[in-house]
Amino acid sequence: MNIVLLGAPGAGKGTQAQKLVDEFGYAHISTGDLLRAAVKAGTPLGVEAKGYMDAGALVPDELVIGLVKERLAADDAKQGFILDGFPRNLDQARALDAALPELGVAIDAALLVEVEPEVIIERLSNRRVCRTCGYTGTSADAVCPKDGGEMYQRDDDKPETIKHRLDVYAAETEPLLGYYAERDLLITVDGDRDVDEVYAEVKERLGL
Repeated sequence: MNIVLLGAPGAGKGTQAQKLVDEFGYAHISTGDLLRAAVKAGTPLGVEAKGYMDAGALVPDELVIGLVKERLAADDAKQGFILDGFPRNLDQARALDAALPELGVAIDAALLVEVEPEVIIERLSNRRVCRTCGYTGTSADAVCPKDGGEMYQRDDDKPETIKHRLDVYAAETEPLLGYYAERDLLITVDGDRDVDEVYAEVKERLGL
């Protein structure tokens, strides 16, 4: 199954993606990871992307599409894939649809993990991360339960930053919901529940 994963920052879509990967072996394709890997490997697309990133500019859609196409052509993606963080807007969605026929694949579902903005703000602003090992916990963790390291709040987990990220998501990404709904591909699940409850519904709605 080939899935486009949608949802606001902090909705828990990454957790659901990982569960699908663990159970079904799908390729989890994150554009952020693709960009970092291409830059590190020094591929032609990576070198070009690095120029934009070093200048603090957004990497153009054509470049990102090129990286996605390369990744979708890999053997593991032939067993099914989850696109996480792409497409982010209507232009990218249309470009993706234009590129997929060359690879002989199609999107089977656009899965939206939906959580109310106020819940996301509370959830993310309560998140703390260990400076030494990267463990993710909550404000209830005085020290890291894994190594006793200092727990801190990342800048992008502060309420004012979260609000901005949600505003960007609403402006750019929410129009994708209509785009995929028109194609009868949109599946919505309530993400404001226990992780395993959400996952059970995800599987049920996807027919897995």
